[in-house]
Amino acid sequence: MPLVNPSEQINDVIVIEPVSHGDDRGRFTETYRRSWFPLGREMVQGSRSDKIANSLVGLHYHLHQADYWYVPFGRAKVVLHDLRVGSPTEGKTLSIEIGEQNPVGLFIPPGVAHGFAAITDMTLTYLVDGYYNPSDELGVFYNDPEIGADWAVEDPVVSNRDLTNPMRKDIPDHIRPRATLRT
Repeated sequence: MPLVNPSEQINDVIVIEPVSHGDDRGRFTETYRRSWFPLGREMVQGSRSDKIANSLVGLHYHLHQADYWYVPFGRAKVVLHDLRVGSPTEGKTLSIEIGEQNPVGLFIPPGVAHGFAAITDMTLTYLVDGYYNPSDELGVFYNDPEIGADWAVEDPVVSNRDLTNPMRKDIPDHIRPRATLRT
């Protein structure tokens, strides 16, 4: 049974430590199971991102979509930042290295900005609980000092889109995430 660990830094983020089995032929790891996640979100689409070392993606966020990330090859420095107004962890940042040396999965709820830097050449597989919706593809500047991200790479290769994302304080109110209260 994997270890399912709610993050102490950011509410609703879950770190999964899957169980891996190996023998002379190789390894087997169950990387995702719906029952590991308490928020009742069903993943509907899977994707793969291959990046070269020193690439940086993010920070992206969604108002409606949750993500589940796993790095089966290479190493990535992941940065998560809680943008949700009214969240008990609003404004908190979590940095974690994931990949071959720390094979964990990350559940990222809506409203939590997320990005990664490729420490080595790497592959990120991810599942999402909503089909691609361009109006829900939002971002915040990856190097905003208010977020305080440590990307663990120097002079990263960043897309034009990510270079033009607004600072946290400049996110328009109508696309600022809000915490969902559960009873």
